[in-house]
Amino acid sequence: MFDIERWQEIFDTIQKNKLRTFLTGLSVASGIFILVILLGFGQGMQNGIAAEFEQDAATSVWVWPGVTTIEYKGLNPGRRITLTNENYEFSTQLLEENIEYQSPRIFVRNVSVNYGKEALAYGIQGVSSQFQQIENAKITAGRFINYHDEITTGKVAVIGEKIRKDVFGDLETPIGEFIEISGIPFKIIGQFKEKEDREEERIYIPITTAQKAFNGGDRVNNLSYTLAPAETFEETVAQAIQFKRDLKGYLQSAHTISPKDDNAIEVWSAMEEAKRFFNLTNSIKMFFWFVGICTIIAGVVGVSNIMLIVVKERTREIGIRKALGAKPWSIVGMILHEAIFVTALSGFAGLIFSMGLLEIVGPHIEVDYILNPSVNFNVAITTVFVLIFAGAVAGFFPAWRAASIHTIDALRDE
Repeated sequence: MFDIERWQEIFDTIQKNKLRTFLTGLSVASGIFILVILLGFGQGMQNGIAAEFEQDAATSVWVWPGVTTIEYKGLNPGRRITLTNENYEFSTQLLEENIEYQSPRIFVRNVSVNYGKEALAYGIQGVSSQFQQIENAKITAGRFINYHDEITTGKVAVIGEKIRKDVFGDLETPIGEFIEISGIPFKIIGQFKEKEDREEERIYIPITTAQKAFNGGDRVNNLSYTLAPAETFEETVAQAIQFKRDLKGYLQSAHTISPKDDNAIEVWSAMEEAKRFFNLTNSIKMFFWFVGICTIIAGVVGVSNIMLIVVKERTREIGIRKALGAKPWSIVGMILHEAIFVTALSGFAGLIFSMGLLEIVGPHIEVDYILNPSVNFNVAITTVFVLIFAGAVAGFFPAWRAASIHTIDALRDE
């Protein structure tokens, strides 16, 4: 039942002690504010890392050859490893059941690129028809290289959006135009878009054409794969680690490399890296929780201390109430109401201010590895209710002390 007199007492007490009540409420509100802001930035870090890994397919695995550093089976260190078509074909057959998409890649170097009389300075890469899915490139016009282009060593090219803007200017689409690579005309059949401009400074041609037309032989610069995702994140990570181990083991055996030599063949797994980063962000979020909760505890302790002061100041009043027949639980309720009111009002104020700040500022934050800091509203509101409960507990002990004061002692209090 709503007791208007009780609320009038609470407001009168607050009115008489404005500064004290304000400072107490500020400590509680700042605790919620700090916790929500920290949790928001923790989520922002997780969003940013997820966005970084979305640039390529989430389950991608990449292989680069290096130089041996350990003597093995009579072979001296310092050998430069060269991957071949045979390595690619055999590895795809050996690990076929785990692979979703696969593509070798070759970097075409020491060639000239021209559009009409204009010389172009962009990287050229020979890839297979499945490289689009691995690179997660979005086709904005035309198409990507297909299997027919590969088997016919087609003289076709796919260019990035940045090249289209820099070279073709106002031309809406360069599809059908020709560029010359070392004097050989290549027809532009598509254009793609990536998240970073530097990745749009590429020209893709069929890998078979790159090898035959530009003295690539059967060499490839790296191998790339994506794996079919498992049911859970942990299972997908485990699958990626096993695939990485099997692939590296095969390549080390094929090129007579010591199993202990980590520099000769480098295999990079997006899922493994993602797990490492997510573990880091989870640790940071736990630390943020710890700091925020400690701040809230400090605020709750402040509420408890203020309630003790209130009890001390109102000891004589409490004695009069008890002499007039007030029950102990009515005394407890009087003190608890004030503690809960101050805690709830301050907690919701801190919540509203912090959530509003994240809502306004969050979408505009563009920092490396931090994207759109935000916090789950259900988590935030639950935190406030926990805070209110903690405030009630903090106020209970001073309230119980007030109810336990002997009536005569209370009336004698000066």
